[in-house]
Amino acid sequence: MANHRDERPLTELMTGLVADISGLFRKEIDLAKAEASENLNRAVGSLETLLVGLIFAIGAVGVLLSAVVQGLGAFLVAQGMTEANADALSAAVVGVVVALLAWAMISRGLSTLKGSSIQFDRTAASLQRDANVVKERLQ
Repeated sequence: MANHRDERPLTELMTGLVADISGLFRKEIDLAKAEASENLNRAVGSLETLLVGLIFAIGAVGVLLSAVVQGLGAFLVAQGMTEANADALSAAVVGVVVALLAWAMISRGLSTLKGSSIQFDRTAASLQRDANVVKERLQ
């Protein structure tokens, strides 16, 4: 860095430095706000996926357990099983399938939510660069 002599008064130099630092921090705050907004939007999207999965799970339990259990039970009875055993087995099979579907949707939503890091990487890097510039100017 070339050393050059600035003939401006110290008060003017200090005022300029304060104005530059103030503007710099305003820009950093704006960047942090933008980054927080992006992270929040990502988190909201993940929560929406999670809620859709939960709604499907609840709907699936209500609808499938009442309709499919009876249908599968009737099929098993037609295959020679007793009615009590057919009802119990069909309820267990349908319950496991519905539980697996619900688990898949919920775990997908949770993993997406965990994967969206709520960190301010760009802001931190920009602040570090700005701090280095300020240190360089003060030396």
